[in-house]
Amino acid sequence: MSDLPQASRVVVIGGGVAGCSVAYHLARLGWTDVVLLERHALTEGTTWHSAGFVGQLRSTVSQTRMIMYSSGLYAELRDLTGLDPGWRGVGGLRLATTPERVEELRRQVSSATTYGLELDLLSPAETRDRLPLLNVADVLAAGWLPGDGWLEPARLAAALAAGATALGVRIVTGVRVTGVETAGGRVTGVVTTAGRIATEVVVDAAGAAAGHVGRLAGVDVPIVPIKHQYVITDAIPGAGSTVVIPTVRDPDRIVYFRGAPEPEGGLLVGGYVRDPSLWDDPDPLSAPRTLFEPDLGRFAESWGNARHRVPALNSLGMDRVVHGPEAFTPDGEFLLGETAVAGFWVAAGFCVHGLAAAGGVGKAIAEWIVDGTPEWDVSTMDVRRFGAHAASRTWAATKALDGYSRYYDVVYPGQEWTAGRPLRRSPVWPRLATLDAALGEKAGWERANWFGANAALADARVTAPRGWAGRSWSPAIAAEVAATATAAGLFDQSSFAKLDVRGPDAPGLLRRLCANDVDRPVGTLTYTAMLNARGGVEADLTVARLGETHFRLVTSTASGVRDAAWIRRHAAAAGAGVTVDDVTSAHGCLCLWGPAARDILQPLTDASLSNVDFPFMRARRLTVGPVPVLAQRVTFVGELGWELYAPAEYTLTLWDLLMEAGAPLGLRPGGYRAIDAMRLEKGYRVWGTDLTTDTDPISAGLGPFVDRSKDFIGRAALPDAPDRVLRCLVLDDPGTVCLGGEPVRVDGVPCGRVTSGGFGYRVGASIAYAYLPAATAVGAPVEVSVFDRWFPAVVRAEPLYDPKMLRVRA
Repeated sequence: MSDLPQASRVVVIGGGVAGCSVAYHLARLGWTDVVLLERHALTEGTTWHSAGFVGQLRSTVSQTRMIMYSSGLYAELRDLTGLDPGWRGVGGLRLATTPERVEELRRQVSSATTYGLELDLLSPAETRDRLPLLNVADVLAAGWLPGDGWLEPARLAAALAAGATALGVRIVTGVRVTGVETAGGRVTGVVTTAGRIATEVVVDAAGAAAGHVGRLAGVDVPIVPIKHQYVITDAIPGAGSTVVIPTVRDPDRIVYFRGAPEPEGGLLVGGYVRDPSLWDDPDPLSAPRTLFEPDLGRFAESWGNARHRVPALNSLGMDRVVHGPEAFTPDGEFLLGETAVAGFWVAAGFCVHGLAAAGGVGKAIAEWIVDGTPEWDVSTMDVRRFGAHAASRTWAATKALDGYSRYYDVVYPGQEWTAGRPLRRSPVWPRLATLDAALGEKAGWERANWFGANAALADARVTAPRGWAGRSWSPAIAAEVAATATAAGLFDQSSFAKLDVRGPDAPGLLRRLCANDVDRPVGTLTYTAMLNARGGVEADLTVARLGETHFRLVTSTASGVRDAAWIRRHAAAAGAGVTVDDVTSAHGCLCLWGPAARDILQPLTDASLSNVDFPFMRARRLTVGPVPVLAQRVTFVGELGWELYAPAEYTLTLWDLLMEAGAPLGLRPGGYRAIDAMRLEKGYRVWGTDLTTDTDPISAGLGPFVDRSKDFIGRAALPDAPDRVLRCLVLDDPGTVCLGGEPVRVDGVPCGRVTSGGFGYRVGASIAYAYLPAATAVGAPVEVSVFDRWFPAVVRAEPLYDPKMLRVRA
């Protein structure tokens, strides 16, 4: 306690692997005035009882990169610090005992190719060769990842802590944080049982106690502590220390295992249960090395399946049971980044992947704090991805328990889950059931994927895509595209986030933040991106100038909180006279698109909708019937039309007016799957897949929407001639549809991955987008690997549909 300083540039709360890694990486970047606080001894929260698995292949490229980086760091830590982190590079097996799991493995082989990971598909006999202890009678195939392994938690944390200390970080144990002081919306200090530390940066890396620490700062951190069990078995006769036991995951039997540390000689066996239980404690981890009483009834299924998989376990007992808390999140992704309280950061919620990812997490958080943005795209892990509902412990627990119970299930793209729903409902909700809407969820919003009432209208020749792409599909999607192309479609996009930026400095601030010039006449609509200092796309949005000092920004459903924080952060840094208000819930948004859109809308309003009076990319206030509307002439499907923003209380009336007026002209309601199919045909990019924080707009083909004549954040980092560009691919086989993440090769060499894909009903083609070497010209033949099978494709000029924009400007 005598080492507690009165002030520090950064205070890290939590002495597990995450906290130690953040401190270490901050020091590596030159921020050595860092103090790490731990209420017990290092690792005695949730780190110490971790099973320590390091599986590199994850569902997203950023998580995979994090763990690949971590694996490399762990292998080097001995040389860097002189301490052995307990790394065991034994390789990893993933077993498949059902045809569905084999399909998943084949898809993972394709994904591994794009990440530069070695993943081999093994036969049952080859699987047994890797580990003779296995019963492979029901195994159909297995994936082998030679780069996988496991770690000893305490030794890893000790190595990271030693590295941090050597660089100047102070580590103080036995000190409890009792308060986080704030003033003017930002951190000013940390209060502990040993005194106060003045600071402007706090990192909450408190594991299962991260929610409790967040509340000290007035921040809701949706951490859900869940009880998780594993056992250490008695020693296996004949196994000995010379037998290399890889990590094994048997997801169809919801069990995993690896060798136990020497000299025990048994196995560490764990599993996920279908009925998990919460740890509901107002002050989690108040005692060191918290464990619960064994619950072998809950563990019975995993233990029985382990004994099936390793028959030697039938004659062995359990040496000990480890039943401890793990920190989960509502969506199973990490919680990283700065919160609404400036200077208060979170690095928590690792959902049992803390050791595997700790190195990468420390790197990302340190870069984020020091440089303003991390190297990797961590937007899916950003703590600001949730809305106000994340403050509800009941909601967070419901979602987290559901995710845990399905942890090892095959996850199909487009699959929807029902836990915690419905939550956020647009004003047209009462009409959705009458049209047999197939509902999806995003950021808590209920949204129509398609309307079953349209299925009977589809062309009889339309068939579902093969494989996984056809699992979540309906002929209604094709019918909705056809209606939009020949008459009109009505789409409810009320969930899209809407931000009002106002104030005397709003034009100058947005000019600085936006790559395109938004300082245009009132009534102008501008498509633009906001970039980070590295030129990556932080936000993809449209900006309507509604007044001299009033701008309306429309961004994606899950990006509102994050984008508003980005604007506020830069406004505060510049001392700009600007307010940023999230008005999403105040306004519904109905999109009327199609060649008959003008004919439907014009009789309902006194305003002229002609091209002369209401041209493309303009915004005007008008009334539709009795409904006041902000109409924006813009499209995301490549057809004539308008986005119609009405106050929420008018939106249902507007829906009914448009449906009644449009019915004689062929208007049909449409869902998000039809929108996605049509935007692919037009080459419209989607943020989070085609555009990310580590892709720039020039490489993405958005050069025309970048105004280099003005100064803006990220301008200096933009390439003049990018090495890689986003290309449109059309597969030779229209029945083979990409889902995203598939590798692409040119001249037999893998050199890219699909960012997004789908079927284009207006052009009758399977479409995919991928970043490829710039030399890959239009007309070049390429190949795309779908479920580990290569399919021919060709690079096509874009857009595939209406390249002259005649329909949009009709």
